[in-house]
Amino acid sequence: MSSSIDATPDAGKLPLALDRDLFLRRLLRDLSGVLEEVVGLREAEGFIAVVGQRMADWMNDEYRHAFGVKTLDPDQLAATLVDLKRRIQGGFRIESIDAAGMVLVNDRCPFGEFVRGRESLCQMTTSVFGTLAAENLGHAFVHIDEALARGDARCRVRVRFGLAGASEGGVEFLRGVRA
Repeated sequence: MSSSIDATPDAGKLPLALDRDLFLRRLLRDLSGVLEEVVGLREAEGFIAVVGQRMADWMNDEYRHAFGVKTLDPDQLAATLVDLKRRIQGGFRIESIDAAGMVLVNDRCPFGEFVRGRESLCQMTTSVFGTLAAENLGHAFVHIDEALARGDARCRVRVRFGLAGASEGGVEFLRGVRA
């Protein structure tokens, strides 16, 4: 059946909560869910880690250029981690920082409610934070103690610099080493 363009309903006026942000968050939730179901949680985290490293490389270049430095110092790194999450609508802040590392906490995930039950998406934070720390400071360990994805009330992420973090566990990152 053919109809004229003037006779078609205007779908743009329908009361739908659909925009690019919602679409992309839902896409990532479904993609991570399919990966977790098909290849398992550990393997899904591996795929997401590679994407996280690539995102971190891009963001590292952007922040270094903006700061006008060849490498970020620990204070610039902390400011970068908080700022990049803020820009993507996360709620990270520094809980503590010292020469050995930093602890960040978060009450609002950039993936919103779509992160619940999708632990593999936490690998994005691990990989981005770890890659940025290692590329600027040489060596880092990242451990997520609490995660909204696991049903915790917040995220709590430890980023340790150098070998000091080895005894605390977590995912290890070295400058120039890629998955």
